[in-house]
Amino acid sequence: MKYIAFILFTVMTNAAAQLMLKHGMMTLGPISFAGVNPVIKLLQVVFSPWVFLGLSTFVISMASHLYVLSKVELSFAYPFLSLAYVAVAVFAYFVFREDLNAWRIAGIGFICVGTVLIAQSGRGHDELAAAPSTPLQTSELAQ
Repeated sequence: MKYIAFILFTVMTNAAAQLMLKHGMMTLGPISFAGVNPVIKLLQVVFSPWVFLGLSTFVISMASHLYVLSKVELSFAYPFLSLAYVAVAVFAYFVFREDLNAWRIAGIGFICVGTVLIAQSGRGHDELAAAPSTPLQTSELAQ
């Protein structure tokens, strides 16, 4: 449980990156490759300020996630990334006025419940390594 802060940092930087990318793409407007070199257009998109900031934030998020993966089980850490959807949905509702209907709210509830259940069950690599292991007795091997 001591790595939850790093996991949540990963989640929030992932969600922040999504919001920055959305803002950047809204600023750029609809993309069309008609009559332009696709490589030039792609570079224009990537190096627009908000898109570049979003991509950079993704790099920070991924670095944090790699650190987390070095400390805890993947089956424990990965489901927490679903909380990024929760954060994105809530912030997109307030920032971009996107729809947050009853079905989405119910889904968010299920995601949160599932994440809490997973959080209660997990242990990190350090905790697994430190857990005392009891040697098998000869009588147990025969069974």
